[in-house]
Amino acid sequence: MSTTSLVPGLPSPDRSPRLREALLAAAFTADGLLDLLGAPAYAALARSETVPALRATRGDSVLDTLVRLFLLQRPVAYERARAALPIEECLADGWLVRDGDDVRATVDVRPYGGPEAQDWFIVSDLGCAVGGASGASGQGEGVVLGVGGASTTLAGITVRTPVSSALDVGTGSGLQALHAAQHATRVTATDLNPRALHFARLTLALSGAQEADLREGSLFEPVGKDTYDLIVSNPPFVISPGARLTYRDGGMGGDDLCRSLVQQAGDRLNDGGYAQFLANWQHVEGEEWQERLRSWVPRGCDAWIVQREVQDVTQYAELWLRDSGDHHDDPAEYAARYDAWLDEFEARKTKAVGFGWITLRKSGSDHPSIVAEEWPHPVEQPLGESVRAHFARQDYLRTHDDAALLADHFTLTAEVVQEQVGLPGAEDPEHVVLRQNRGMRRATKVDTVGAGFAGVCDGTLSAGRILDAIAQLLHEDPVLLRDRTPQALRLLVEEGFLEPVRS
Repeated sequence: MSTTSLVPGLPSPDRSPRLREALLAAAFTADGLLDLLGAPAYAALARSETVPALRATRGDSVLDTLVRLFLLQRPVAYERARAALPIEECLADGWLVRDGDDVRATVDVRPYGGPEAQDWFIVSDLGCAVGGASGASGQGEGVVLGVGGASTTLAGITVRTPVSSALDVGTGSGLQALHAAQHATRVTATDLNPRALHFARLTLALSGAQEADLREGSLFEPVGKDTYDLIVSNPPFVISPGARLTYRDGGMGGDDLCRSLVQQAGDRLNDGGYAQFLANWQHVEGEEWQERLRSWVPRGCDAWIVQREVQDVTQYAELWLRDSGDHHDDPAEYAARYDAWLDEFEARKTKAVGFGWITLRKSGSDHPSIVAEEWPHPVEQPLGESVRAHFARQDYLRTHDDAALLADHFTLTAEVVQEQVGLPGAEDPEHVVLRQNRGMRRATKVDTVGAGFAGVCDGTLSAGRILDAIAQLLHEDPVLLRDRTPQALRLLVEEGFLEPVRS
């Protein structure tokens, strides 16, 4: 049972199935919008630009009406709305309000395509569904955002194996809880903002998903000592002076909120469970960012930390001042707020801010694997299976010494290709590169032995037997080759170029 009540002034979810039926009947879906608007106007919506969509919806179809009403927040004539919706129910339940001969929506409703082509709807505050955070300028501090780049990134990297229990910390409009409801028997969602919990309830109901256990409070406080198989969070990670905006500012000093979230997650995970977060972290003078993040990892957990972007403190301050619309305010006020951000960073000896993903896996190992890397390159979402496979490889490497590694059999991972790089016409390449065309899309240089090994690695022969054959071809001592190769072999396994054959 949820521990929160409905918020006055927001719609009731009680009859949302009837509204959902009407939206689906009119093709008010992600695919339907693309067909109606066309790719350029559809893409413009993600940039908070509505003019192309307004031009594309000048017709009088039911879908035109719904797009203008719920996505573009334009009033429409009562009679047009009645032709598209169960109008009296929508008015009674608070989805719409009457304004003379027109009606207008009280919330944003944005179609969203699920991972298996489900037709979902994300409900958020007016002006905040289109374009994510950039649509929040001028809104109140308790504003609830819709779908943005950060929320879809987290959804894409989350491990989607079936679980008994999942927890969404800081659920916002409920996107992560909605995803979790597809593969978790029980979903709990928390948020400090009661409006957010109400919106999450609306999102789940209008998307036809199971109800979640909604609890009000900060971080893990609402769930006590309960434990889960999966924890996800897209927290208010922005490092700012003060906490003016609940939807983005953590309210703790520096990166303390993200640190607290990560450190406390270990005690809330069941054995083998995953905790996955988006986060910001400080780059502090005289300190390696990797060591700072490693210190956050709780005991008994493996971790994979990926830094996707770094901004110096001026870029970072300007980004979030624009996000809140402060650049439109009085120039003197803008300058004062900018100055306050730089004062905060100077006091904390912060020279830059990193952004990325943190994944924990409760392994219970006395020798945890903690990988902290910088990877600003393009990746292919969804990455949930790549994340799961990363930790499976860590388990394998942790339990196989060099002798066991050489005795095992491997195959080249699917979608790995070999590239030879050198001057045109040269007899031999300068170097050989193995490249992944899926997932993290890594590339690594290999020597002649590595290239030869990868080329014949089909699971038939053990690694040691392959090296013996290569040694014979290269006229090398097979014992010396066996001695020097396991480290390179481990790297190819760790980065996902080679897979051990499971017996």
